[in-house]
Amino acid sequence: MEIRKSTPGDLDTLLQLYADARDFMAKNGNPSQWGSTYPSDALVQSDVAQGCSYVCIHNGKIAGTFYFKTGTDPSYRKIFDGSWLNELPYGVIHRITSAAGTKGVASFIFQWCFQQCGNLKIDTHDDNLPMQKALMKNGFIHCGTIYLEDGSKRIAFQREK
Repeated sequence: MEIRKSTPGDLDTLLQLYADARDFMAKNGNPSQWGSTYPSDALVQSDVAQGCSYVCIHNGKIAGTFYFKTGTDPSYRKIFDGSWLNELPYGVIHRITSAAGTKGVASFIFQWCFQQCGNLKIDTHDDNLPMQKALMKNGFIHCGTIYLEDGSKRIAFQREK
């Protein structure tokens, strides 16, 4: 597997991956995290244009996609029912998904991000049990609860060196 920045030519594939992820979540007990429209086409296009969208390539095909950026995330300023492991500069992972039937994509993405920045923060929904399992398997520690700008509650995780 390898990671590269997404390009405008990848947009159709990225949008399909996200549509498939929304369908998977809805069918597996997590219908509200991304609902029926998140991430929007405009948000995915913006991620690509800003250079924060990446794809995971496996056997010559896009097997997953994610958002990665180093720097602060406004939703992570306040944490409740716990605390961050540290307040050092960090990388943020959002909107991670993989193609149906692929194995090991999330772990590969987490390892790649950790190589870029040895201090990572990520959040997920209470009902996203597959993501919670993947995070714990990859050395992330549950740190508490954060709230998104729209007030949605998320479980916060961090991994440090």
